Amino acid sequence: MNMSVLTLQEYEFEKQFNENEAIQWMQENWKKSFLFSALYAAFIFGGRHLMNKRAKFELRKPLVLWSLTLAVFSIFGALRTGAYMVYILMTKGLKQSVCDQSFYNGPVSKFWAYAFVLSKAPELGDTIFIILRKQKLIFLHWYHHITVLLYSWYSYKDMVAGGGWFMTMNYGVHAVMYSYYALRAAGFRVSRKFAMFITLSQITQMLMGCVVNYLVFYWMQHDQCYSHFQNIFWSSLMYLSYLVLFCFLLLS
Repeated sequence: MNMSVLTLQEYEFEKQFNENEAIQWMQENWKKSFLFSALYAAFIFGGRHLMNKRAKFELRKPLVLWSLTLAVFSIFGALRTGAYMVYILMTKGLKQSVCDQSFYNGPVSKFWAYAFVLSKAPELGDTIFIILRKQKLIFLHWYHHITVLLYSWYSYKDMVAGGGWFMTMNYGVHAVMYSYYALRAAGFRVSRKFAMFITLSQITQMLMGCVVNYLVFYWMQHDQCYSHFQNIFWSSLMYLSYLVLFCFLLLS
């Protein structure tokens, strides 16, 4: 393959993004993710209690707008981070794609890395629609939202290895998932096979997450990956728990 073809074009807003200020802000404020998680949990239990004796809200149009917004955001995020990851894979190889910290401060990816971790706070809003529409709220839904928020904010501040893979995979899965939600909310009939494909994609994502964690741990022993055992432990526990829960969801 002609490597000269593998170039990355930055948009102006990506060039102007100051990743140093973003990383500094996260280092100073990442613990606020615990406050957001606590407020989120309080809303879940309080909201369900308040809705017990109330009629459900329809909210179809706001849900279409919400899901479509997140779908478009995820699609752009997947395309931009995906382009960067393919570039690194093709020019520098697998090890560099896993271990290189440039995903956090490199061209193209630096903006989308920060946008990714910040987006985990507003994404908690998914649950508002479930509560107000009196739909079934499964453990996996709110557990996933809380732990992803906590882990992504905790990890971004340290610029740990593996982040490029984690974020790009999540962007990709969410691009498909929120597009599906938008179509469903708009009243389109979507085959159940689409939902199964999304769940299988999520299971694949969790398996890949476990593999990336292993590679980070292995190469970290040879001083070729920047991370720390505590981060790998929590990340592995998170991905393994997701893997089990998504497998149960697929079989249910």
